[in-house]
Amino acid sequence: MALSGASSLVLEVENLAAARGLRILFEKLSFRLETGESLELRGANGSGKSTLLRILAGLTRQHGGTVRYSGAGEDAPLHFLGHLDAVKPTETAAEQARFWARYFGREPQVAAAAMKRVGLASRAAVPGRGLSAGQKRRLALTRLLIEPRPLWLLDEPTAALDTEGRALVAQLVAEHRAGGGMVIAAVHGDGFAGSRVVDVTAFRAQRAAA
Repeated sequence: MALSGASSLVLEVENLAAARGLRILFEKLSFRLETGESLELRGANGSGKSTLLRILAGLTRQHGGTVRYSGAGEDAPLHFLGHLDAVKPTETAAEQARFWARYFGREPQVAAAAMKRVGLASRAAVPGRGLSAGQKRRLALTRLLIEPRPLWLLDEPTAALDTEGRALVAQLVAEHRAGGGMVIAAVHGDGFAGSRVVDVTAFRAQRAAA
């Protein structure tokens, strides 16, 4: 399904630098992403992959450089899926999916369909504390399906998932791209077919932050 607004969205990153405390994680990082493309962020632990995603999501300020979303209006239409799955321990999986449907202005049946797609229909009545780590990850994935948005920023999206779950994520990414979406994901191990790769370690700085 084609995504509204996706055809005109372009992400341009130019000479980006990020710092943590007094240490610069990376600098002089540039890339451009357009409709239907995906980009894998690779590199050693601590190289700044998660920080880069948070900068792109507008959650963390960069140390230098620019991030531009062309054709997106005032706000970049994106989803950010970080390490934390934002699963409440006392609410059932279905209740939490329906919450996101209400939050995004969607009907309850959209949440039910998303639960089925990620393989959680049989766990709908289970509270968050009763879900495995992989099931919590699947529940987090429902947000991508409940509210279609052109750009997905994913931080290790297959973490804690079994072989079937990893294949599901790969399929979701492929379908999203086919519909005109864009994906940037920090990954370890297997990536996604046809993705470009940026090794964040290659942009490591050897100086302190000013």
